Amino acid sequence: MSIFDRLLGSVRKPAERPEAPPAAPAGPVERRRRKRVNARKGTSVLIIDDSPTVVTVLRKALRSAGYDTREAGDAEQGLALMEQNPPELIFLDIILPGMNGFNALRTIRKSPALQHIPVIMISGNEHATEQFYANRIGADDFMKKPFSRHEIFARIELLLDADFIPRRKGTALTPADAP
Repeated sequence: MSIFDRLLGSVRKPAERPEAPPAAPAGPVERRRRKRVNARKGTSVLIIDDSPTVVTVLRKALRSAGYDTREAGDAEQGLALMEQNPPELIFLDIILPGMNGFNALRTIRKSPALQHIPVIMISGNEHATEQFYANRIGADDFMKKPFSRHEIFARIELLLDADFIPRRKGTALTPADAP
C-alpha cells in the first residue's frame, strides 16, 4: 500500500461493516492475562548464590509474593542453614566458591532429612551440559542467568502440589511430611 492510498483512506468515510465476534484465543493464554499460581504465603526458600545481584533479585521477587527467604553465599553455609532449619524450596547456583553446586546437590540428595526438598539450579552457562548433569544428579528444574521475574514464578509453579507447597516431581506426601 502506497502512502497515497493510506492518505486517501484516512480521508474517506469508513464503510459500515458488521462487527465480527471476537475470536477465541488459539493457544495458551498470554502470561500477563493468566493468573499466577503462587506457593502458599510463608513458604521458606533458601537462595544459595555468591552473586549479591542474583540474591537481591530473587529475594525481592520472592518476598513480594509472600515467601520467606534465607540466603547463603556458598554451598557450605547453605548446607549448614538447611541442617538447622530445612527450607521448602532451594535455588542453587552451580558455580560457587569452595564446594560447587553439583556437589552440594549430591549432598542434599544423599541426606534423608533433605532429599525431599525441590532444587532449582541456576547457571549463567549457555551450554546444555550443565542442565543435563543437574537433572541427572537430581535437580528438579534449571534456570539460566539472566532470568526474569516471570521465569522465577513459572519454575516454582511447576513444582507446586494441590496444597500449593513445592514438591519434588514424582514424590508423594509422606506421613512424616504431613502437617
